[in-house]
Amino acid sequence: MNASISGTTLQTVLVELSPGESVYCQTHAMAWMTDNVQMDTTTGGGLFSGLKRSLTGGSFFITTYSARGPRNSRIAFAPRFPGQVLPFKLGVGESLVCRKETFLVAESGVTLEIAFQQKLGAAFFGGDGFILQRVTGPGKVWLDLSGEVVTEELAAGQKLLVHAGHVGIFTPSVAFDIQLVRGARNMIFGGEGIFLASLTGPGRLWLQSMPILNLAESIAHYLPQNEVKDATAGGVIGGIVGGLLRGR
Repeated sequence: MNASISGTTLQTVLVELSPGESVYCQTHAMAWMTDNVQMDTTTGGGLFSGLKRSLTGGSFFITTYSARGPRNSRIAFAPRFPGQVLPFKLGVGESLVCRKETFLVAESGVTLEIAFQQKLGAAFFGGDGFILQRVTGPGKVWLDLSGEVVTEELAAGQKLLVHAGHVGIFTPSVAFDIQLVRGARNMIFGGEGIFLASLTGPGRLWLQSMPILNLAESIAHYLPQNEVKDATAGGVIGGIVGGLLRGR
């Protein structure tokens, strides 16, 4: 298997598969492919596996792409937002924890599942930005972050407080929790919400400079008010139905 990343702010991953090789993605990432690629859309391990992915904000179905015939196949995958695609090669049992929108594509040996939090508060009170997934090797995986990427190395006991939307990827050795913003005025008028993500080393983390929610809120300011109201009124039902159909 050969793979290359092209582009600057709107990157694509082009994967070349030899006969017998395959990769999989959630049901929204494939951009183009040669006509000798075989597609197979499934729940990726049964009903329970699909439900677990849905709980993390992923798609209920996944699609596997395999090389068909005697010659190599080519297939391209593209993120939905401007940013950077990061390639990782994971060993047996090696894992990374990432945001729910981060997973793009992986070899068939890589597993994708919900990352259960050691502290229930991080799961129940952290909000949408604190829903995390875990990818585990062996195999190659491509993860995409929005905007620019900043890497931080945390020493043992070193803590970094991060707005939830900027958390991208981190190694499992990093302890993840939530922390109240200090000061009532900061909570009410600071604009950063009530909680921040608390990440404690040792370990490495990859932060993203442009949270998708921030981008959506900025665009909403330029929409006609009636469109915003209509989107709000229909957001609950439309979001549920649209999420099931689009796998988001």
